[in-house]
Amino acid sequence: MSNGSSNRTFDPSQVGLLFVDDDHDFRGIASQWFTRRGFHVQEAPGVNDALRLLQDRQFDVVVSDMAMPGLTGLDLLQRIKELSPDCEVLLLTGEATVETAVQAMKFGAYDFLSKPFPLPELEALIQKAYERRQLNKENTQLKAVLERSQPKLRMIGESPAMQEVFKLITKAGPSDQSILIQGESGTGKELVARALHEHSSRAGRPLISINCTALTETLLESELFGHEKGAFTGAVAAKPGLFELADGGTLFIDEIGEMPGVMQAKLLRVLQDGSMRRVGSLQERRVNVRVITATNRDLAAEVAAHRFREDLFYRINVMSLDLPPLRVRHGDIKLLVDHFLGTGWQIAPDALHVLEAYNWPGNIRQLINVIERAKILADDQFITTDELPAVVLHPTSNSGAAVSATTIPTALADDGTLASIEKARVVEVMQKQKGNKSRAAQVLGISRRSLYRLLEKYNMDGNNSPAEQPVS
Repeated sequence: MSNGSSNRTFDPSQVGLLFVDDDHDFRGIASQWFTRRGFHVQEAPGVNDALRLLQDRQFDVVVSDMAMPGLTGLDLLQRIKELSPDCEVLLLTGEATVETAVQAMKFGAYDFLSKPFPLPELEALIQKAYERRQLNKENTQLKAVLERSQPKLRMIGESPAMQEVFKLITKAGPSDQSILIQGESGTGKELVARALHEHSSRAGRPLISINCTALTETLLESELFGHEKGAFTGAVAAKPGLFELADGGTLFIDEIGEMPGVMQAKLLRVLQDGSMRRVGSLQERRVNVRVITATNRDLAAEVAAHRFREDLFYRINVMSLDLPPLRVRHGDIKLLVDHFLGTGWQIAPDALHVLEAYNWPGNIRQLINVIERAKILADDQFITTDELPAVVLHPTSNSGAAVSATTIPTALADDGTLASIEKARVVEVMQKQKGNKSRAAQVLGISRRSLYRLLEKYNMDGNNSPAEQPVS
């Protein structure tokens, strides 16, 4: 059965190899031979020396003799599986028996080789062991990607501003350099990061995303770099970080301008030489990750104000890509509206004109929210101006915007769903207008007909005080 690596060219320069043997001559000859073949090789004359090296860095494959003074190859194998469970171990012996071979495999050895043997035979085994390690890593990465994945959205736009973005994606995507995406909130920076990844040679490997605003400094460090068991309260098991999960692929760090200064220094080190340590570990790990970052801040101004490291800014800003706000994407509104409405839906010409004339301070994210709200209120899959919120119909008006999470008391919308937000807004306005439906519909920016539908939808009796209605 194929191990999934047959179509991939083997690159020995990617393999960290450790030889452990008390036979100085054999260890020296093997190390020199594999170094000339392009492997990254280190030597240890015994188990304790090997363990010290393993504390400081991670190896892909360890080749160890079985019989050594003091601790044996089996002792080392068991310790390796505790320190680095994904490291593959090959055991060598001059006195092979069925019992020792069975015991070695039971403890997790990749294979068992009897001395003497040709070095090319050992190289073939090392290659297979490394490929199995990579396959196991890819399975872990795939699982993480599936757990974190969101439905894919495609980039839409025919405006000159977006055509320039598409051109830059096509040119910058194949590069392996770091790219900084800058743009206002809601302009689709994560979609650009995905497009850059899909245009790169890493497209078949993971794309992992993280948002710096969503986590505390401690959690952000654990998410990015991983942690060992017991590293902090609640760390009941070791966990790889996103850099490890993205190894060979791309890591997208959104809102990097919000990253704390301590974390900026740790990120800089990974970008400089690919080395990192899990929280609570002294073991150095190396990763090969392309980093794409995004921000809605002016990072150059943040650097000038000493809130963002200048060296990190230049490291992530090998090339910058500026995303245009929706208000300058002339001609794209209709394309986006048709896309977000979906099959079977239509919009009245005057309603579309209102959307095209609006300034969209919240960009595409705001447009999506307005469309979703309109679809809830509409009859017969047809959007009219009756279903558009007041903030869009009357941009200069001081009247409240219907179904705006920023205008709704948290207590009224504590589960965060669109339905609860909508219901909470209706309750709030009806209370303030003392049950007057005409004034409530006016404040909400909808027709009386639409308001009656909402009252019926949420089982609110318009003749009673809305305050008595439960909000969920």
